[in-house]
Amino acid sequence: MHTHNGHGDDGREPEEIDISAGYEKSDVGVTGILVFMVSLGIFVVVTGVLCYGIGEVINARMDREDGPTSKWSKTVDIRQLGNLPSSPELQNKMAALTTDFPTPRVQTDDGNQDIVNLHGREEILLDNYTWVDQSKGKVRIPIERAMELIAQRGLPTAPAAQSAPLMTGDSAPTITLPLTNGFARTGYEQELADSQSAHGYTQPVK
Repeated sequence: MHTHNGHGDDGREPEEIDISAGYEKSDVGVTGILVFMVSLGIFVVVTGVLCYGIGEVINARMDREDGPTSKWSKTVDIRQLGNLPSSPELQNKMAALTTDFPTPRVQTDDGNQDIVNLHGREEILLDNYTWVDQSKGKVRIPIERAMELIAQRGLPTAPAAQSAPLMTGDSAPTITLPLTNGFARTGYEQELADSQSAHGYTQPVK
């Protein structure tokens, strides 16, 4: 077992530190800092050279796979082209295609204009007299006028349903009111009554 006896690991007395001055008298080790900075600089340079070499190898392999440069594979700097001028003639053709293109057309306003048009057609039909069938003289009247006529005349009544003639040997069913006295057993009570009647019991279940 290791015991601490005030000596160092090599058996010598520990160095005594003079604390009478109240501060550290020795300077910072500049040598260690210089070694670290030089090592870091060498590491950065080596890493940069290695990355550049890897990039050149990759580019050389891509050029070898792409083949020689031609008019189809030539790299063009599009910044030299500048902003291409718009063609009024092409814009007019696009507008004509958009207008004359047969339905159904792709919506360009998320359907908002279609909804406005639909509501406009509905309001025309609801608020004005319009022909339903001009050859037969059928006219669609405004909804306000239809409400006034219903208030005056009432809703039309459907004709009474006609019962079919009875078959031979059939008789018209007779219904006696009320159909029930208001009492209804639960499922458990109904099962209990059925079991009692099956075994001959006559005591009613309440």
